[in-house]
Amino acid sequence: MEARAPRALPTATATASPTPTATPTASPSPTPPPAPAVALAATPTPPALSLTFPPGLTVLALQEGAYSQLFAYADGQLPLTRLTADAADHLAPALSPDGRTLAYALHRQGRWSLALLSLADGTTTTLPNADGAYVGAPSWSPDGLWLAYERYAENNLDIFIRDRDGKQQPIRLTANPAADDAPAWAPQGRLIAFVSTREGAPQIFLADLDKAGAARFRRLSRPEDGPCRHPAWSPDGRYLAWSQTRGGVPLLMVWDAAHPDRPPRVLGEGWWPQWGADGTLGAVVRLPHGDALTAYALSRRQALPLLPLPGTVRGFAIEKATVRLAFSPAIAQMTPTPAWTPETHPIGPDQRLGTVPLKGVKAPYSKLSDAADEAFAALRALLAQKAGWDVLGTLENAFVPLTAPLPPGLGQDWLYTGRSIALPTTPLQAGWMVVVREGLPPYTYWRVFVRAAKQDGSLGQPLHALPWDFNARFDGDITAFEQGGAYAAAVPPGYWVDVTALAQALGWERLPALPDWRHDLPGARFNEFALQQGLTWQEAMEQLYPREAILTPTPHPTPDIPILTPTPTPEG
Repeated sequence: MEARAPRALPTATATASPTPTATPTASPSPTPPPAPAVALAATPTPPALSLTFPPGLTVLALQEGAYSQLFAYADGQLPLTRLTADAADHLAPALSPDGRTLAYALHRQGRWSLALLSLADGTTTTLPNADGAYVGAPSWSPDGLWLAYERYAENNLDIFIRDRDGKQQPIRLTANPAADDAPAWAPQGRLIAFVSTREGAPQIFLADLDKAGAARFRRLSRPEDGPCRHPAWSPDGRYLAWSQTRGGVPLLMVWDAAHPDRPPRVLGEGWWPQWGADGTLGAVVRLPHGDALTAYALSRRQALPLLPLPGTVRGFAIEKATVRLAFSPAIAQMTPTPAWTPETHPIGPDQRLGTVPLKGVKAPYSKLSDAADEAFAALRALLAQKAGWDVLGTLENAFVPLTAPLPPGLGQDWLYTGRSIALPTTPLQAGWMVVVREGLPPYTYWRVFVRAAKQDGSLGQPLHALPWDFNARFDGDITAFEQGGAYAAAVPPGYWVDVTALAQALGWERLPALPDWRHDLPGARFNEFALQQGLTWQEAMEQLYPREAILTPTPHPTPDIPILTPTPTPEG
């Protein structure tokens, strides 16, 4: 059994388990009773308080079909509102200190650039980027005149600084052979927090702009607590939050600059932390089939109910100042065109569905349910467009008939329904696929990335997460053997495509690992996606088979694992 640190999961009160809101426009503002304290210093338990989402404007980059688009949200004032709708990826938004300008990474027509969107009049300016290679994760200087950002060059991520007008040459802040990324400029102006692999796994470092050479950099996080991502400063610069993964579970860590020698504290579960002007910490919570927002109070083990979002989060920012938002009503009212339209042809008096051959696809049984073939074709085309190669041209499995039993433990797998596919594992062994572990207690899920065919920045983006190495279980390390592998030694270089995010955008859901995945690799199910569409396994099977055929004992019957959305509750 894995050891996990106690965590405070998102919940409206310390005793009740919330029900996630029904739409992304809900306004989470419960008034919870007193809860156990998670004080950053030894202080008496504070009185009860009202916890709401951070005030002001929240901007999100959400995966929507083929592209990541920008959306705005203000608790109780503005529902989730579209800001962009063009054929480009808009990532990692960052609001200027005065709240008037939004900086973000823009990937359009195979070229990367930093873009500045005026929230006052809606105009956009792109900063020059001669070679079009990846630039991203912008962070504003306190005076709003400069941007720190990450750039991919010479097979490595490094941090640069440039003026917002784009008139001066960028200044290189880091030049380490390891990856340096995700800069966060401190409000006082002389410190920049960032993520670096210079000591192995990604950790949080500080760059002191008043120092030079090796003395400029020091590590804040503890490697034994796991890989880190997304540092973010509180408005007063006292606290630095980041996400650190333990046992696959992302935890929010908070470091107190007033007591720099104290270890960071665990606040709760989540990633991509962002501070509100009131000191509340907003965060993204990853769910099995999507993402959600929540917010934490620093003074206690307390968080808001989850606010589900309609896509994978590709960036997240909360403004620290109030400003009037200008946006195009025409864009705000646009709805995405469906990526595919089902065309089913029921057969016989029972109106069951047949199976349809998959043209040009190699698989043991190259067919899917008539309800899933159009969705598969859309996903195959999208992945080929984004990765530059036919990711789904060969499958480990597609439809599996009842006469072809799967390995033990998979007796009620979605592959039998004709609504599921299993990606081949050959690219994993060849270095063209990596898998990132995501713990969603009590289950383990995976995020799959494939290598882009072109490595010039026109396809994909650099990988930031540390992959999971299944082969480490055979390296003689008893811990790795018992855990079913270990984190990889380094983040692979190059440009990668998030298969899981694109699959989810088209309705394909990942499946949880089986309980014995640590000792049985097929049980990991990292490569399997299912088009469930709200159906149970039994209902999906009855679209193809009469009930009596499904009830026939299989050679390896096992109970199905329910795929549940974890209901966050606090732990002591």
